[in-house]
Amino acid sequence: MAFGSGSGLDDDSEVMSEINMIPLVDVMLVLLIIFIITVPVLTHSVKLDLPRADNTPNEIKPQTITLAVTSDAQFHWNEDTITMGELEARLAEIASQEPQPEVHIRGDRKVEYEHVLKLMAAVQRSGMLKVGFVSEPE
Repeated sequence: MAFGSGSGLDDDSEVMSEINMIPLVDVMLVLLIIFIITVPVLTHSVKLDLPRADNTPNEIKPQTITLAVTSDAQFHWNEDTITMGELEARLAEIASQEPQPEVHIRGDRKVEYEHVLKLMAAVQRSGMLKVGFVSEPE
């Protein structure tokens, strides 16, 4: 393309309206070469023959204690009828076990709330952490 001081454009010299793609292709090829060289370096690792071991956790299921209050306000430890003093002594004994057993509290629907509340208070005073309430589905 010649620069002239002529009065207009000649038929031989037209304005170039296309983008020159050669520098863009050069840059892309350089980037491609850089990535081809660096990827194997990043994925390089030391080959080891690792020992095998059983990694399943030992699941020790804690025992479950069911405390119940019947409609006549009697306390039950699983199947045994006990007094409030015996209940507190047993709760203090099992609260020190590791892992602590789960305590399931069941209350008869006709028992006064006060008796269930006494049972819950005794469990709380003993320091038991896993307490649940059991009900029957309708």
